[in-house]
Amino acid sequence: MSTAPRALSQGRPQTGDRVERRIERVAMISLHTSPLDQPGTGDAGGMNVYVVELAKRLATRGVEVDVFTRATGSVQPPSVLAADGVLVRHITAGPFEGLSKGELPGQLCVFAREVLRAEAVQPVGHYDAVHSHYWLSGQVGALARDRWGVPLVHSMHTMAKVKNEALAEGDTPEPEGRIIGEEQVVAAADVLVANTDIEAKQLINLYDADPGRVEVIHPGVDLDVFRPQDPRAARRGLGLPEDAHVLLFAGRIQPLKAPDVLLRAVAVLLDDSPQLRSQLVVPVVGGPSGSGLEHPEALADLASGLGLDDVVRFVPPVAQPELAQWCAAADLVAVPSYNESFGLVAVEAQATGTPVVAAAVGGLTTVVRDGHSGLLVDGHEPRDWAVAIRRLITDGELRSRLSAGAVEQAREFSWERTADRTLEVYEQAQTVMEEAS
Repeated sequence: MSTAPRALSQGRPQTGDRVERRIERVAMISLHTSPLDQPGTGDAGGMNVYVVELAKRLATRGVEVDVFTRATGSVQPPSVLAADGVLVRHITAGPFEGLSKGELPGQLCVFAREVLRAEAVQPVGHYDAVHSHYWLSGQVGALARDRWGVPLVHSMHTMAKVKNEALAEGDTPEPEGRIIGEEQVVAAADVLVANTDIEAKQLINLYDADPGRVEVIHPGVDLDVFRPQDPRAARRGLGLPEDAHVLLFAGRIQPLKAPDVLLRAVAVLLDDSPQLRSQLVVPVVGGPSGSGLEHPEALADLASGLGLDDVVRFVPPVAQPELAQWCAAADLVAVPSYNESFGLVAVEAQATGTPVVAAAVGGLTTVVRDGHSGLLVDGHEPRDWAVAIRRLITDGELRSRLSAGAVEQAREFSWERTADRTLEVYEQAQTVMEEAS
């Protein structure tokens, strides 16, 4: 299903005489992954956290949010109240199980039809705005916008052209169909939300987005969940040695996220300093995702091949409170991704007072202040990563200083601020739509 650029859209209600109204009800579209899914495996990750946390904060501001997502199980109820004012609607489109993200474009028409049908039983003007997340959702959101006569706000989260410019070794390039679909959504949206200034520039330079319709809104972090804790108590609660050097990776296990870079760096570190072996614990918290599903045991095989079975611990995805405990227990959290539109795990780790060692790519250069809240590493060479890791685990003064800076840095990112700015953008999108009609 394609979406025509704005100037060619057909069938959209005429709104020239429309009076702008307060945003009271928003349709969010998150087609390929549900905000109810556990982040860290499958297609669930930072976007899931983003959708549910933003929706909850909007609800506290008097905005009702319906989140439309594809049903992935026959036992799922048609709708689930995720929080007061936040309703997740499960849309049946295609088989419940066995569909990869790459196969979902074939279900766009069915999904869109069911979204329109759900709205059709409501009074005219039920929704005041559509907010779509990821390009698949944007295709549906553009059609809903045209039919309902409301503005479309779109968040890309990731972009094919950006990913293809910095592919991990062995990763699969994004297909041309996705690139075309993203270009269509960029042309159709009334306002595009970018997580960082870097993402905004990518939208403008790579997708020819209108700069006047691109707004930067940083995602947030739940500071009630991710907060400083006593590292020793956190380790005791997780069964970790209190005196260990804990190097944490948390996230989906796939080439894009590059957990292999951390393991290879640890191997270099131990080759140089064998005496550290008895002190190192390297937890990998998360599950296979994306192209990582093609070889789900690849990271475990790599750990064995590098002789790290005694230091690496694989931990299934955990809920947010337990993830906060893992972050607090760590000496550092490694985020070696080849690309991140933002890097939510990095913010969450910093909020617990744990420094981050991150690749100097994408949104991570915004999230992590090099030398203040963590260390940024240029490239993915294991030896460079080993040098950065060694600095942190051997220099207590540096680690203490970065820990304090990490807490300070995390305070810059708040879901409350994100929600307030998003509401402003919804209102701005109303104006943009009016002027384009």
